[in-house]
Amino acid sequence: MTKNLILVFVRNPELGKVKTRLAKTIGASAALKTYTILLSHTESVLQAIPYDKVVYYSEEIQQNDLWNETLYFKKLQKGFDLGARMRHAFGMAFEDSYEKVVIVGSDLYNLKPTHIEDAFEALDDHDIVIGPSLDGGYYLLGMKELHSAVFENKVWGTNSVLKTTLNDLKQQNVKLLEALNDIDTFEDLKAHPKLLKMIKKDD
Repeated sequence: MTKNLILVFVRNPELGKVKTRLAKTIGASAALKTYTILLSHTESVLQAIPYDKVVYYSEEIQQNDLWNETLYFKKLQKGFDLGARMRHAFGMAFEDSYEKVVIVGSDLYNLKPTHIEDAFEALDDHDIVIGPSLDGGYYLLGMKELHSAVFENKVWGTNSVLKTTLNDLKQQNVKLLEALNDIDTFEDLKAHPKLLKMIKKDD
């Protein structure tokens, strides 16, 4: 049986340190609430998938949080930027003999288990799988071996990331999944009335 691994990068949910672009519009407290809801949604999606999973924390590894230690390995992100941190996480996974590795973002309210399952299935006959995000980046990346160029020379957090990534992979067989929108701004949030209602509920 193929050894599959799911990676998820999370920020430690601290007031004023998450969803800072969103916080400029709705305030730090509501932005933190938004992120905690998104984390909970992500965890519920991953929980349904029977593969090994690693949660990579941004600042410190937390115990007794929503990421149950019986279901998730816990590690700390290492690297000077997002690319270096992802490269490190993928490198560690392949050193641990995983054959298919997929990383997924933690701020997608419309993420479903099928997106991740489709990614692993796509790796049967593709070198790379990418879930594009509508802002020009990507919410998911999967591979069967380390392609270091993917993580280098990118302006992370901008709308050029997907384009430059695909340019780096012109020699590879790449599968693109359904495009989704991660929630970084109030415009993104307004596209999810149910989520917006949950955030306003206790105000």
